[in-house]
Amino acid sequence: MAVGIAGNNRHAADEEARAEVDVLNSRLEKTTQLTKKIQACLGRLEATGKSVRDVAGPLNGETKKLQVLGHNIDHVLSAIERLRQPVDSKNDEEQTIRMGPDKAGLTNYLASIKRLTKAVNDMKASNLRSTQQTVADLQRLIKLGNSQLESSFDRILRAETPRSIEPLHYITKNQQFPLLSQDKINRLGLMNSYISGASRQAGTEPPVAQIYAEVRSQYLAASLANLAAASTNTAKKQNPDAIYRAGASGIGTYAQAMEGLFLAEYENICIIFVREEWGPVLQATCQTALVELSRTLRELNNHIKAHINTDCYLAYEIVEIISGLSNNLESRTGELKSSLAACLKPVRETAKASLAELLEETKRKASGLQSLPADGSPVPIISDTMQRLQSMVGFLRPISSIMVSLGHGGWNSPGSSRGGNDAIPSLSSFDIGADGKEIFAHYCADTVEGLMVSLESRAKVLLAKRPTIGVFLANSVTIIERMIIDSDLQPLMESRIQILEQWRKKASALYVQETCRNLSVHLMDVIHTSRGQRPTSGQGAVDSASIMKGLSSKDKENIKAKFLAFNQGFDEMVKTHKQYSMEREVRQRFAKGMQSVIEPMYGRFWDRYHEIDKGKGKYVKYDKSSIAAIFLTLY
Repeated sequence: MAVGIAGNNRHAADEEARAEVDVLNSRLEKTTQLTKKIQACLGRLEATGKSVRDVAGPLNGETKKLQVLGHNIDHVLSAIERLRQPVDSKNDEEQTIRMGPDKAGLTNYLASIKRLTKAVNDMKASNLRSTQQTVADLQRLIKLGNSQLESSFDRILRAETPRSIEPLHYITKNQQFPLLSQDKINRLGLMNSYISGASRQAGTEPPVAQIYAEVRSQYLAASLANLAAASTNTAKKQNPDAIYRAGASGIGTYAQAMEGLFLAEYENICIIFVREEWGPVLQATCQTALVELSRTLRELNNHIKAHINTDCYLAYEIVEIISGLSNNLESRTGELKSSLAACLKPVRETAKASLAELLEETKRKASGLQSLPADGSPVPIISDTMQRLQSMVGFLRPISSIMVSLGHGGWNSPGSSRGGNDAIPSLSSFDIGADGKEIFAHYCADTVEGLMVSLESRAKVLLAKRPTIGVFLANSVTIIERMIIDSDLQPLMESRIQILEQWRKKASALYVQETCRNLSVHLMDVIHTSRGQRPTSGQGAVDSASIMKGLSSKDKENIKAKFLAFNQGFDEMVKTHKQYSMEREVRQRFAKGMQSVIEPMYGRFWDRYHEIDKGKGKYVKYDKSSIAAIFLTLY
């Protein structure tokens, strides 16, 4: 029984295992079937996805193309909208432009032109054929606007510019010359700023600068016209031989007015125009006035050349005044120096040439003298020449600049006064160590020397006696020296006045030596005595009586003749000396010179031989004290 039970248990377990296997097999079969279904679904799905891709791919590309096209369309619409704006606003802008800057208001007017200009530039950049007509219309409108701006600039400027003003009013009251009114000058500046910018972009010359120069140049020239005429009229003296005096011409006031007007004009220009335009506009504006200045100076130059002896000083004054004007304007504006130098050149050349001409004229006049005073009196050319040099000192500043340009002795060089350089000399064009005053002193010394040489040459021809020549030269030297010492020439010629000492010695030699030689021959004695009777010099007082005793009758007669000849010659000398016309200094110098020679010789002769007539005075007319007294009367 137990075995059966065990068998039954195993059979039940096997059945249970088989049942489980059957269940597993059934599930496996279902899994296989499910897998096949899934594979079939995947196959169908793959086939469907391929179809979807085949369909969706082109659709996606077209979608992207449509997106790009839509974006481009949006841009085109936006551009068209922008292009439509100026077209749409054309009527408004045209209305503003046609109103003009005065009615529309300058700020609104300029803004309208700028908007139109920007619209034209945008249309040109789009390069659309459909906008070409609109561009042309807007360009015509812009051109009209610019033209009206220029007309408005011209109209405002002319309304603000008087025909002329009276410069003397501002000079005498020490007032600044008038400027354009502040509101108008600011308005003109705004106009110029736009117009000049537009012109620079177009590569053309700004028309506003030309308008300004045309209007204001007429005003400057008209304001200066009367002073220009006065400058030439005042140069024409009633007495043609009168020496020109500093300040007698109106050229100083003319230059002062020109400086004031030009500087005021420069202030206007600096406000209206940009920096790079200041110089050219000032040059153009002042040109008409400078042409008139050039004409005036040429007329004055012709007058000076025709009256060089009396009016050379006017040339020096003009050089100083116009050079000062040039320097002042150049320091304030940086302009007009070369223009003023060109105007001044003829007068400056005449001023340089005058130095040599006056020196040669002095020599020529002195050498051409047809007669000289028989009493040795000085001639007028001496004082005339020295007065001319004295007058030159009053114009020392311009003369110094001319002297430096000539250099030492430059007035003696042919063509030294000619030059091709129009520039007004500056320090850089000269020798740094040159001293114009020292060179002028050299010129004065050359003038004095040339005068004295010429006078001596004529005196030798026209005056027969050497003493008369000596008196004439001594008088000339004394007058020259006096006119140097008593004037502003003295400090200038202090180091060169020694040239007169040479002429003073020459004059003394001609007069004193010649006169003393004629007298001293009568005081020379050659006495033949025995050795025992000859008096020994240096042994006390001379005993005239004992000397007389030792003389032969022939020697005594010779001594008597010498006394008589001396008496006659001395009396003649005294008479002649008093008849000469001598300057006080000359008379004293000559008298002292003769006394220093004759008195010692006569004293020696008198000591030895005065006993010849035993004090009767028949032969010995003068003793030592009386002859000394007579010399004192000659001083």
